[in-house]
Formats: sequence, structure tokens, C-alpha cells
Amino acid sequence: MFTGLIEDVGRVRRWRAEPEGGELTFETALPGREISLGDSIAVNGCCLTVVRKTGRRLAVDVSPETLKRTNLADLREGARVNLERPLQLNDRLGGHMVTGHVDAVGRITRVEPSGDFTFFRFRAPAAVGRLLVPKGSIAVDGISLTVNECTSRSFSVAIIPFTLAHTNLQDRGVGDRVNLEADIIGKYVQQFVKAYS
Repeated sequence: MFTGLIEDVGRVRRWRAEPEGGELTFETALPGREISLGDSIAVNGCCLTVVRKTGRRLAVDVSPETLKRTNLADLREGARVNLERPLQLNDRLGGHMVTGHVDAVGRITRVEPSGDFTFFRFRAPAAVGRLLVPKGSIAVDGISLTVNECTSRSFSVAIIPFTLAHTNLQDRGVGDRVNLEADIIGKYVQQFVKAYS
């Protein structure tokens, strides 16, 4: 479980992606002594397992299912990735409950600076759009964001300067694909309603 509050923006150093899966190596400023082999880490919102450590570099395996359902296949050497370690039971929950299980890949359709803020609009599959509510939460590439307004196939968010400066959103532009994870509470409510309707 994660919060969607990005701890570090790492940089891809090696990425071997094949249809049968791959291995992603990235460099991070996260304290290596606090990360063990077998630990989970969210990379652009995807919960992955650390399989190797070398200095400031961590390597994770990426399954064929993850490649198919996320934007990780789009990564290239040098790309910046959002990183977050799992929530601990004694941590503050400053974002929202994020599982690291990506629901779908969306696409940026508009980036519009306005004063100190930057407004992003995303196209989302209907399966995600149905779960969105104004002022609700969504994780975009692992970042906990508040939905400004939404339709069944799109939504917008306002990015504050701190978030833009401390995530890889600053590298993003129109047409880029992003990982989307809807609020887990909404998913449970939808499932319960479906069971009794």
C-alpha cells in the first residue's frame, strides 16, 4: 500500500523490455540501507519488487502482465520515474490509499499553465472514468491527485508548483501515456453495488 506522495524522482539507467518480461534498473536518492531485496517499491505507480541493489541503483523485475497494462514499456534510458516506498502502519496518510496496481493507461490531452498552477487534462478509459468524482482522488503515474472535474472519458487536475517540481510531470506533454489507478474505495463500492443490482 502506498500514499501517492512521491519520495524521489529516479532516473532509468538500464531497461531491458521483452514480451516475456523485463528488468528495469534506476538510480535513486532514496536511502539504500532502508531498502532490502524483496521489498516493494512503486515506480510510476506500479508496485514492483526490488531484486538487486548496487550503490544508488535498484533493479526490479517487470512481468509481461505489467508491461501490457502500464506505460513502463515506453520508458527509455535517462527517463525520470516517480518513486515511493510502501506505507508503514505508523506513517501519516497524506495522500490517499494507493495499491500500486494500475487500472489502465490514460493519455495527456492538454497542459495549460495558469499563474502558479499547471492544469492537466487526461483521457481515461470508461472503466476508470466511471469511478471518478469531482474532488475525489486518482493516482497518475503514482502521484496522488485531486480530480477537478470529470466526464466518463476524461478528467482534469490542477498541479501546484511543488508537485510539478518534485515529480516527473514536469517532463510530460500532450500525447504522453500515464498510469492511472482509481480510488480503491470507489472500486469496492462499484463491486458491491453490482453484486446487489
